[in-house]
Amino acid sequence: MIMLKVENLSVSYGMIQAVKDINFEVNEGEIVSLIGANGAGKTTILRTISGLIRPSKGIISFQGKSIEKETSPKIVSSGLVQVPEGRHVFTGMTVMENLELGAFLYTDKKESETILATIFERFPILAERKHQDASTLSGGEQQMLAMGRALMSRPKLLLLDEPSMGLAPIFIREIFSIIEEINKQGTTVLLIEQNAKMALSIADRGYVLETGKVVLEGTGEELLGSSEIQKAYLGG
Repeated sequence: MIMLKVENLSVSYGMIQAVKDINFEVNEGEIVSLIGANGAGKTTILRTISGLIRPSKGIISFQGKSIEKETSPKIVSSGLVQVPEGRHVFTGMTVMENLELGAFLYTDKKESETILATIFERFPILAERKHQDASTLSGGEQQMLAMGRALMSRPKLLLLDEPSMGLAPIFIREIFSIIEEINKQGTTVLLIEQNAKMALSIADRGYVLETGKVVLEGTGEELLGSSEIQKAYLGG
């Protein structure tokens, strides 16, 4: 079943067209990766899906309903949640307060406590540091916090924008293994990444973007084996 469908999506910043007639879809239960160099339009696509930017044309359907004119809070409450590039944890607030903010749309305290327990199980370091200011965490720990905060809002589809950016290799491996685990437990994932090798190695399917257009698509395995991808992104 198609969970997210993007049709003929175009996005402009003034005279500059950042995204040009893009089409792609994400099926329920998949990990789908969008890869491409800086400036390819990856973040713009995610921000448009999340309702933070309005498209100049095109349709975005989530679970069969058109959402391109909806507000961000409405989109989040429907089950589509983004972890932004650069993590954006709330400094001056504890780890616990950051996580609680993820559940701001929900009033069922018991359910929130159950989800919090599973997040602490998945990210034990957050449990250890729950009373610490979020700004004192390392980059990898802040990424875990940003993902944990997103999971507090019960996403059906999780949008991840460059989760490995600026992280040490040991944290990158850990983050990608957490993404796979989140997916196995029932959350569909749309992943935007510059680390093409890691992104495609966990993806069911992928799309390659160049200057705002989709230029290649296929399974993660097919794209990893493609000579064009090897040359452009994997140093082959």
